[in-house]
Amino acid sequence: MNKTVPNLADAVANIADNSVLMIGGFGGSGAPIELIHALIDRFKATGSPANLTVVNNNAGNGKIGIAAMIEAGMVAKMVCSFPRSSDPKAFTERYLAGEIELDLVPQGTLAERIRAAGAGIPAFFTPTSYGTDLAKGKQIQEFDGKPYVLERWLKADFAIVKAELGDTHGNLTYRLAGRNFNPLMCMAADNVVAQVSHLVEPGGIDPEQVITPGLFVDGVVSVPNPKQEEAMNRAGEEYA
Repeated sequence: MNKTVPNLADAVANIADNSVLMIGGFGGSGAPIELIHALIDRFKATGSPANLTVVNNNAGNGKIGIAAMIEAGMVAKMVCSFPRSSDPKAFTERYLAGEIELDLVPQGTLAERIRAAGAGIPAFFTPTSYGTDLAKGKQIQEFDGKPYVLERWLKADFAIVKAELGDTHGNLTYRLAGRNFNPLMCMAADNVVAQVSHLVEPGGIDPEQVITPGLFVDGVVSVPNPKQEEAMNRAGEEYA
C-alpha cells in the first residue's frame, strides 16, 4: 500500500479540533518542524485544529515549532516533562495567565506511558514521583516493601513524527538521537504521519534496520532538507 502524501498541507489535513496530538522529538532532535508549521498554517487559514492537547518532551522554545503553536492559540493543554527551555516565553506567559493547562510527567514515566499504550498495557506501577505533588490522587501500592505509583497509559488521536529514511509503505528509520520518542508515539496514536528526509521505494530499506514498521504509519511525506529547531532559534527565526 502506497502511503505517500503529496504535500505537508495534505499530511496534516485530518488533525481535528480537541484532539490529543503527539509530536515527536527531544528538543529539536527528531522534531517534525515542517509538519508543525504546516499545522499552524492550516489553523491560521481555517481556525482549525484548535483546543489541542499536545504531548511532547518539552513545551516549545523560541517562536517556532510547538512554541509557535502555543503562541497562535492552538494548544489548550501540554503533557510534557520540561515546560522550561532556554526561551520558554510562549508557554510561560500563557500558563501564568491561565490560558493553557500543564500535565507535568517525569521523562521516563512519559516514555513508558506512551510505550504502554502502544503495547496495550492500560496501567503500570513505578516508584518515580512517589512522595511528590505529582503522585497526589494516584493509587499507591507496595511491592517488596517499596511504594509504587500507578500510572495510566497515554494514547493519542494523532501523531506527527520525523524520520531520516522511509519507504512508501511507511517503514521508518531514524538518525541517531532523532529516534527518541518518535517510535513510541507511532505505536500509541490512532493516526500517524511521518516526514522523512529520504523517501525510497519498498525494498530500499534493509528489513533488519527498520525501527518503525509501516503497520504503525498512515502517511509519509517527503521533506528532503528539514530545518533544525536549534539552528532556527540561534538565527532568531519566528514562525508567524
